[in-house]
Amino acid sequence: MNTSFETTATKITLYTIVVNLLLSLLKLTAGIIAKSNAMISDAVHSASDVFSSIVVIIGVHYSAKAPDKNHPYGHERLECVAAIILSVILLMTGLMIGANAMSDILKGSYEQLEIPKTLALIAAVISIITKEAMYWYTRYYAKKLDSGALMADAWHHRSDAFSSIGALIGIAGARLGLPICDAIASLIICFFIVKASLDIFIDAIDKMIDRSCDTETEEAIKQCILSHEGVLNIDFFQTRVFGNKIYVDLEISADGQITLNEAHMIAEQVHSSIESQFTKVKHIMIHVNPKTTLN
Repeated sequence: MNTSFETTATKITLYTIVVNLLLSLLKLTAGIIAKSNAMISDAVHSASDVFSSIVVIIGVHYSAKAPDKNHPYGHERLECVAAIILSVILLMTGLMIGANAMSDILKGSYEQLEIPKTLALIAAVISIITKEAMYWYTRYYAKKLDSGALMADAWHHRSDAFSSIGALIGIAGARLGLPICDAIASLIICFFIVKASLDIFIDAIDKMIDRSCDTETEEAIKQCILSHEGVLNIDFFQTRVFGNKIYVDLEISADGQITLNEAHMIAEQVHSSIESQFTKVKHIMIHVNPKTTLN
């Protein structure tokens, strides 16, 4: 990671913080005035996005730091830590909304529930459009920068869009004479939020336990290695994902009759070729084994 990565990611996240602050204020005001618990729950979800975005900024800042004496492999995994924190925030938000919704549903006296006003519908539509646009905006840069924390933040926006759709349906149903629909909408919002949090958590944990990279990338790297003159075979090959970077451990065979300088040159060429063709590869360890060839 570099300064350009950190600058771009921070700029995107600051933009989403401003939008989320305005959106959560709009939805909270609309929810209170229009007497819609679903819209108030949706406002709480948007407010949690602000805090999660701050976590993203912190995670990106520290993960972009250069390797040092105590962290010779870099700090990329701190981005995974940020994503895990986001998932926990998202989970707690969803469970809180779900608990409030279940409380309303279990009361049984649905006639006592307030009928949401039109303002709540307008706020829900504005939220859906805004959050979906923020999802695609953040997702684009998350893929461009290969940032797990930004992708987690993008899905946070998408889950907010889903929750606003649920709120819209619930509010509309309540206005049509079914007050319980507002509470059911909050329960649906809870489901989407919890699912998104679990998906983010699983992906972040997967990146922290040194899993291998995808099969397609591994096969492409192998073809790159074998394309070099002097490489007779790949004796050992494994990859591991460290944050959003790939580390490669490799053993190749070369003619046992060539000089040490020639064997070293082959390894250098393979090393340079992999790094130039696969930008996600951060570190390569190559060992050359001698192999007897028949004349």
